Amino acid sequence: MAHNQFELLKTRRFLPFFITQFLGAFNDNVFKNTIIVIISYEIFANNSSASDLWVNIAVALFIFPFFIFSGTAGQLADKYDKAKIMQWVKFFEIIIMTIATFALYSKSVIFMVSILFLMGTQSAFFGPAKYALLPQHLKENELLGGNGLVEMGTFVAILFGLIVGGVLITLSHGFLITSTTIVLIAIAGFLASRKIPESEIVDPQLKINWNFITETSRVIKHARENKVVFLAILGISWFWFFGALILTQLPNFAKVNLGGNNQVFTLLLATFTLGVAIGSLLCEKLSGRMIEIGLVPFGALGLTAFSVDLYFASNHLASGPLIGWLEFLKHGNFRILLDIAFIGMFGGFYIVPLYALIQKITEERILARIIAANNIINSGFMVLSAIMAIILLSLNFSIPELFLINGILNALVVIYIIKRVPEFLMRFLIWMLLHTMYRVKHKGLENIPVDGAAVLVCNHVSFVDPLIIAGFANRPVRFVMDHQIFKIPVLNFIFRTAKAIPIAPEKEDAEMKKKAFETIEKALQNGELVAIFPEGKITYDGRLNAFKPGIEEIIKKTPVPVIPMALQGLWGSFFSRRGGKAMKGLPRRFFSKIGLVADKEISAEIANADFLQQKVRDLRGDLR
Repeated sequence: MAHNQFELLKTRRFLPFFITQFLGAFNDNVFKNTIIVIISYEIFANNSSASDLWVNIAVALFIFPFFIFSGTAGQLADKYDKAKIMQWVKFFEIIIMTIATFALYSKSVIFMVSILFLMGTQSAFFGPAKYALLPQHLKENELLGGNGLVEMGTFVAILFGLIVGGVLITLSHGFLITSTTIVLIAIAGFLASRKIPESEIVDPQLKINWNFITETSRVIKHARENKVVFLAILGISWFWFFGALILTQLPNFAKVNLGGNNQVFTLLLATFTLGVAIGSLLCEKLSGRMIEIGLVPFGALGLTAFSVDLYFASNHLASGPLIGWLEFLKHGNFRILLDIAFIGMFGGFYIVPLYALIQKITEERILARIIAANNIINSGFMVLSAIMAIILLSLNFSIPELFLINGILNALVVIYIIKRVPEFLMRFLIWMLLHTMYRVKHKGLENIPVDGAAVLVCNHVSFVDPLIIAGFANRPVRFVMDHQIFKIPVLNFIFRTAKAIPIAPEKEDAEMKKKAFETIEKALQNGELVAIFPEGKITYDGRLNAFKPGIEEIIKKTPVPVIPMALQGLWGSFFSRRGGKAMKGLPRRFFSKIGLVADKEISAEIANADFLQQKVRDLRGDLR
């Protein structure tokens, strides 16, 4: 098992896949930018309106195949070996790039943009197999890091492709060099794909529907069946709307608002790409190698904040001759570069967990078709982004104003997603707590079963004990907690969203206690994970209180494995009762070291209160 995402690059199950998809994105953009340069600076050098028209036609022809062929591509990737599909796609790339060499020499606009349609078709068939293959070759705790590497590689490949495509064609013998390069890259991609290990065929009996109209409708219907999956797709598609608007405006933004030449545009593009790469790679570190959807609201906050700041930093028109990148930096434009870098970085935080979430919770049998639906909707959002930009610019909005509107719309979209799936906000609040107040060292959490009913028992030191356990558990946890703690503002939102079970002593509210035990029994019968603090209250002195017999009653009614756990180092924290009332005044300590330890499961037959109490005491040790 890879300890971090870079270890994956040493494995055969990931490295050939990574090289294949990197070279594919690289080659797409080498050829695409070569065509744009030829159209803009040779064929229509003195006709900017014709140049703009054909550049937009070229982009549209690359996107259009995603609408037509994604449904079919998703079916093929579910019915056949995904590795074989990727190999066939890369083989056809060699043929397409060979034909592309004739298109370049012909200087026929229609011929060249037709090749872009073929390349878009190839990408439409590649995408579902690419993303559906990842969860077959990676373990669950490698998914986030693997997706981070893929997104980093994609954006770096796009950047290098745009630069190389723009440079090679301007060299002496540029057509020969470019033609040779794109064919060699295609061959290298095919050879890399041959090393991708075979994948399991998930739905060999699937009958292919070749009608792209009905299949497009069907795959989108599949995606809508799972609310969380569909909203994750909408979230990803929104990012492509957001990112496409920024990237398509960067050339004119660099020229009109910043007074920069093509060097400044390249600098802005490189800065954005570097930001996305860093954000994508940091996801694994920030999430502790688990799929942390709390990063999505965090990323969204950054996208809005830095888009708004970019508006204030650049809302002016440049004057005078165009300047290069060195002169641009001398003028103190670091704030603009930082805004663009952080937009890219927070974009990485935002999009990588969403891809991993779809791969994790989607039924394997239909995953490629769900990815196909994602690609279709992504393409639609990018088209809408272009339409919105055209309309706003025609109404005399400036490019910085577009960035401002983009940031505001982003906030509204995320509010909508959070309202529909409050788990995103819940996980964000937990993530923020665990990454500001504490540094958590955990051990033995692999003992928590990945599926099936079980009960976690733990000592109760503070008001945030459930949040710490929830933040590091490998699956959702239903917490049983004192009804007074359940009602605490802010925490109440988290507890309600996590479907916590409030309980009260029988003498205080017998009906609530009865209902709690019934809910616990039902949850365990449904195969859920339930966490209990058998002390029944938060400690007042840091010591472990006696475990109440309620835990025995629960296990007796529904015999399931019990996993003892212990929290260490929380006594004396802001949320503990050391010194009297908890959460009094302001927190005095940040990034405090605490521990969370889990032991092997105990069978229901021997899991009595005294035995479990001793187990938890041993796990906690002297660290209160």
